[in-house]
Amino acid sequence: MSLYGALYTGVAGLSANSRAMANTATNIANVNTVGYKGTRNEFSTLLSTTTIGSYTGGVKNVSVPQISTQGNLLQTSSPTDLAISGQGFFTVTSAPTANPSVTEIVYTRAGAFQKDSSGYLRNASGYYLQGWALDVNGNIPTNANDVSIINLGQVNGTALPTTEADLRINLQSTAAVTSPYVAGDMADATVAAQFETSIEIFDSQGGSRPMSLAFIKSAANTWQYEAIYDGDPADIGGAANNPIATGTITFNTDGTIATPSAAVSITIPFVAASGLSAQTIDFDMGTPDLANGFTQFDTVSTLYASDINGTLYGGLSGVRVDENGFVIALFTNGIETPLYKLPVATFLNADGLGPLNGNAYRTSVESGPASFKAADQAGAGRISNLAVEQSTVDIAKEFSDMIVIQRAYSAASKIITTADEMLDELTRLKR
Repeated sequence: MSLYGALYTGVAGLSANSRAMANTATNIANVNTVGYKGTRNEFSTLLSTTTIGSYTGGVKNVSVPQISTQGNLLQTSSPTDLAISGQGFFTVTSAPTANPSVTEIVYTRAGAFQKDSSGYLRNASGYYLQGWALDVNGNIPTNANDVSIINLGQVNGTALPTTEADLRINLQSTAAVTSPYVAGDMADATVAAQFETSIEIFDSQGGSRPMSLAFIKSAANTWQYEAIYDGDPADIGGAANNPIATGTITFNTDGTIATPSAAVSITIPFVAASGLSAQTIDFDMGTPDLANGFTQFDTVSTLYASDINGTLYGGLSGVRVDENGFVIALFTNGIETPLYKLPVATFLNADGLGPLNGNAYRTSVESGPASFKAADQAGAGRISNLAVEQSTVDIAKEFSDMIVIQRAYSAASKIITTADEMLDELTRLKR
């Protein structure tokens, strides 16, 4: 190796260690960056053989991305903070557009998402979260690549109409038999009910509607009931349509119900003028179980419990993401509705992804194409909510590496100064 070769080797050492120091500095600067993946410094020898026993040498820095390395998970209090435990990435894009072909789909592990003023879930780097939009049956698209921007700003309020009513009622066995009785006598007050209870049901528009169930004993172990609509009679086409349902309940001698043996469907005949269509509710009177349904024991007639579904209208109050990746809208009436499901994008070689600003990555030839999978399936990681992934940087190791790099840089500079002195000595020989 000539003196000039030694100079070039020293320059290569300075260049390689300068780049290594830059990588280390970047790692240290991002020690608190959510989802950041550190870069490892490696060095490769440059060797050029000219003749036997003679060569020129050097070194170059090779930056090795550690994209597939898992960072520690940090617990948070935000319901839209997300982390992936295992392999995979969140699918994001840089602009909130409904057309995925307009902007590039990219990938990130930085899951500190927040709902912005337009209803999009966006992280600190400005990337918008994407997911599978669920159909009315809660199913994801048949094409796994069919992802779309998650937009909660388009979600209106919701209401749940009453469809089921489970009642636990005791009718007093020693009540007197009332005879004669004709269906409708309790609704028009021809005969006083021996027991009556009011319930509240909800229509399809989120309105509250009053109803009552009236009972009268017509024979031993036999009761008649009437379902009465207590709202505006015009809602059901007039008072002549009350009661809306009548029926018979019979009991066994041990006080358990004999008939009906299944739920009774009662239809509220809303007319068009009310703005509603007829609504059917299944009343569970016939569960032959002392813990549910109707009984006949010698104690005062009582409604012990009722479980009636349905809610009033409720507006959007928030959002959360569960461990299966479902994005769930929360409403003020207590309803929770899944709207999207987050895919987890996996790659054959995640370390081959191309880095972008904002701690995101794009696909490359080295990484291979993305494969969209459901969380915790087929090798995809599990989604953790109320958590973010911390940086993979070990600051103690980075400071140690910094010392080693500094020493190597100084040593390379000595090569240059020594070669310079030798050349200077060679020049003085001519004098």
